[in-house]
Amino acid sequence: MNTGKTSLKTARSAEAIARAEAVMPGGVSSPVRAYRAVGGRPLFIASGYGSKVRDIDGNTFIDYVMSWGPLVLGHAPPKVVETVRKALEAGTSFGAPTLREVDLAERITAAMPHLEQVRFVNSGTEAVMSAVRLARAATGRPGILKFEGCYHGHADALLVRAGSGAMTFGSPSSPGVPEDAARHTYVATYNDLVSVERILDAAAGQIAAIIVEPVAGNMGVVPPAEGFLAGLRALADRAGALLIFDEVMTGFRLARGGAAALYGVRPDLATLGKIIGGGLPVGAYGGRRDLMQQVSPVGPVYQAGTLAGNPLAMAAGIATLDALAEPGVYEALDEKSARLQEGLEEAAAQAAARARVQRVGSMLTLFFADAPVTDYASAVRCDTEAFGRFFGGALARGLFLPPSQFEAWFVSLAHSRDDIERTIAAAGEALKDVAGPPAAEAGAQ
Repeated sequence: MNTGKTSLKTARSAEAIARAEAVMPGGVSSPVRAYRAVGGRPLFIASGYGSKVRDIDGNTFIDYVMSWGPLVLGHAPPKVVETVRKALEAGTSFGAPTLREVDLAERITAAMPHLEQVRFVNSGTEAVMSAVRLARAATGRPGILKFEGCYHGHADALLVRAGSGAMTFGSPSSPGVPEDAARHTYVATYNDLVSVERILDAAAGQIAAIIVEPVAGNMGVVPPAEGFLAGLRALADRAGALLIFDEVMTGFRLARGGAAALYGVRPDLATLGKIIGGGLPVGAYGGRRDLMQQVSPVGPVYQAGTLAGNPLAMAAGIATLDALAEPGVYEALDEKSARLQEGLEEAAAQAAARARVQRVGSMLTLFFADAPVTDYASAVRCDTEAFGRFFGGALARGLFLPPSQFEAWFVSLAHSRDDIERTIAAAGEALKDVAGPPAAEAGAQ
């Protein structure tokens, strides 16, 4: 694959988005896919294998979207594909318990001892919504404390100063969210324990839970400051509130035990998604046994789902987690990611670009910023126009990147050393575009 700048073929994708816009809002099923944050039009993907994706016009790219995180093994890993194929032949859905649910739950709880029991759902949004309901029931309190720029799905109560797509479009709160749904949501500053303490004091006895992305990934990759997560644990305990880690993105990606293991902080509840379905739709929430025993049918907190524990998603998750349990897996991911970070930093320096890389494990973001990004306020100071120009140049050189400054890149085990070096070279050339004349509109060459 040539990583020199090319004129992409886009005729079939252009035709597809025109058709899609007639029958779907924006022509997409999730807003960030529309490429509007980078001034372009989306490419329609036909297939993926290993570290590469191919669009319907025949263009091939090295992929760092990786379905927004779950494809830690790469696209279509043979063992996962074969496992899902066998599950498919046995039936797609039963609305009844299957052994695969138990098998996957046992693997999760063995890897994450703080999750003594888990309940499967269909998405990260469902997982967070259910964990919040459980926290409110367990404490008898209405309030939830979240952090500006952190995204926890699109449930009404949490779509308040959110990150991810809502941040990309400059609309941190969504119309259609009633004031009554959001009035019990309190918003603190990420990496600022003082802001948390002030809210807990002002709303004494009202906060059911503090919910946080232990490594923020929806305003770009923003690591927790030293002592921040431990400080949240202490403040939650002092206030009689629960601590919820939203590990939909970080669970099984940063470490086998997730960010909780990486940073040595034990939450009361946690949410999972992405990787535990091996690329199929899935979510889960879990935590202390005494809390999970309050969930129906053993307790009064109601939550249900016809497709929860879907056998295809369970099969893919089992195969993925088994692969991640092999020795040296996370060391290999970190080595690849560290080389990518180093190369991108060198390329930015050579291009004299105002850009910096922030990374935790196999998640990273190239920020167009002069200073470290530590919270929402510093994230929104990034030069999004420069990112858009970089994105267009990178796409034209064969890199499939998240189409937003406020998203994470994901490295997989399928990325080869050659992929990483090609990426560094292509990104280096794209960084030079930022200082030159504006690139052609992304995806529209």
